[in-house]
Amino acid sequence: MSDGDPHDEIERLEALIEKLDARIAGCRKFILAGQMAATVGAILLFVTLFGVIRFDPRLMIGGMAALLGGFAVWGSNYSTLKEASQELSETEVERAALIGKIHLRVVGDRETLH
Repeated sequence: MSDGDPHDEIERLEALIEKLDARIAGCRKFILAGQMAATVGAILLFVTLFGVIRFDPRLMIGGMAALLGGFAVWGSNYSTLKEASQELSETEVERAALIGKIHLRVVGDRETLH
């Protein structure tokens, strides 16, 4: 970060904030997909094990795969979400500090043109 004009650095940080927002939104979508897959897998295992539907090894394997895969997707994206949220918070604080360094002028009272 330079001691000169902070406008370029603020623009860079705002671009980074937009990228982090998109990353967080993507993580939330994958977390939801993982939760749904784990739920479907658990239901499929339950109905297969307790005889609600006819036992089929393919359904059992599919249920286990959906359950385990759902947990894996859910967990990995949750940790990525936490990291991106932390980085977003730090970036927003840094941007606010740079904005605070800018010498802003107060526009005096004057007649409006409309």
